[in-house]
Amino acid sequence: MSPLLILGIVSLYFVVLIVIARLTSRKGDNDAFFTGNRKSPWYVVAFGMIGASLSGVTFISVPGWVGSSEFSYMQMVLGYVPGYLVIAFVLLPLYYRLKLTSIYTYLQSRFGNRAYKTGASFFLLSRIIGASFRLYLVAIVLQLIFDRLEIDFPFWLTVVITVILIWLYTFRGGIKTIIWTDTLQTAFMLSAVGISVYAISSSLGLDFSGLVSTVSNSDYGQIFFFDDPNDSKYFFKQFLAGMFITITMTGLDQDMMQKNLSCKSLKDAQKNMISFSIVLVFVNLVFLTLGALLYIFSASEGIAMPEKSDQLYPLLAIDGYLGIGVGVFFILGLIAAAYSSADSALTALTTSFTIDILETDQSDESKAKKVRQRVHVAMSLTLVIVILIFKAIGNDSVIASLFTAAGYTYGPLLGMYAFGLYTRLQVNDSLIPAIAIGSPILSFVLDFYSARLFNGYEIGFEILIINGLITFLGLWMISKGKSDLGTKGI
Repeated sequence: MSPLLILGIVSLYFVVLIVIARLTSRKGDNDAFFTGNRKSPWYVVAFGMIGASLSGVTFISVPGWVGSSEFSYMQMVLGYVPGYLVIAFVLLPLYYRLKLTSIYTYLQSRFGNRAYKTGASFFLLSRIIGASFRLYLVAIVLQLIFDRLEIDFPFWLTVVITVILIWLYTFRGGIKTIIWTDTLQTAFMLSAVGISVYAISSSLGLDFSGLVSTVSNSDYGQIFFFDDPNDSKYFFKQFLAGMFITITMTGLDQDMMQKNLSCKSLKDAQKNMISFSIVLVFVNLVFLTLGALLYIFSASEGIAMPEKSDQLYPLLAIDGYLGIGVGVFFILGLIAAAYSSADSALTALTTSFTIDILETDQSDESKAKKVRQRVHVAMSLTLVIVILIFKAIGNDSVIASLFTAAGYTYGPLLGMYAFGLYTRLQVNDSLIPAIAIGSPILSFVLDFYSARLFNGYEIGFEILIINGLITFLGLWMISKGKSDLGTKGI
């Protein structure tokens, strides 16, 4: 692919996003930025959330991950479904009943101001890490493309331009704009994967039944692993991890919940969540199928494997092995993957910091808007800095690292919400920050020594569950009797 073609695709795509942003941000106030005026159609939100949930990590890393983990990721995806049901029928009714803009204000109602600030702070840390991981992966791939096309473009400039473009089309409309841009971006991402699967299948001479047979009988097609509890691919490890990762990374995440809270009613939000969860299972299956096909095609053509598995899909798409059409849609899908997760993350970070930390909901509209705009810029700079730190450190398996990091940062949120929802006990609010900080530290120690302590058993993604349980037990230890709030269902 020529450099001019790539620049043309990126430029045209960006123009379309700017047009959508201008159309959706007219007369945009803080309510439109934070909640979309609670008028978003549920089916549009559901479709757009697919792209935001998948992001560049799924687009690039999941197909590459098949080489080492086969289809075991589907065990985690199946665990997503009960997790989404918990969100739809436990968390969403709570959020709508309390009419929340930031979901962490629940913690203030239930425990107090220290718990509220702690929850918001852990979200900010979690989402900054998560969004940076995703953007880091996409920036690496963009840089790989520039290098292969002999375009002299430094990595830091790639990152800066990517974040600036995201800031430009979100700074006015916020979540109201993102609901619609995510819809476009999801369409491009799924089209890229579908066209890639079709192109490889055609090249290998496979019809649909042949595709299913080839993938299922290959070295990559095994889904379920029940043999060894010590194996990181063991079914119950991954299923439970998937369930709790969903509850925390979606249900307790301002980024994902901000879209749900923009729906017209609780019933619409629940329709969105249920339909989204079903579609997501099949979409992830297609991504894994693409991964298996990439390895099968590479072996049949004698193509050498790249140093990092995340680079396999970009290599085949950009170097013309699959045709120019696949290359074009790969670029569109990659850009869509970058923006669909990062734009909503940037908006959610701005929302949480503005409302939860600076408490601008108590200020007048004009002052709150100025603060929000400054925070938006500050969060953009923060993402750039963290991405560059990741580049300096280096990372081989982005998706594994993302879920591992989530286990430590979302665990205290899981424990606090579980304790608040399923007990009537009140706690000493001033001690909650210490519990929330101590829990990940203790979880890390258990993880580090798990093989010695538990007869060879090594902790995997279930570190999230352990972390949440430690937080729950810590809150129980500092509890001081029943709370009137608990009897009111808060």
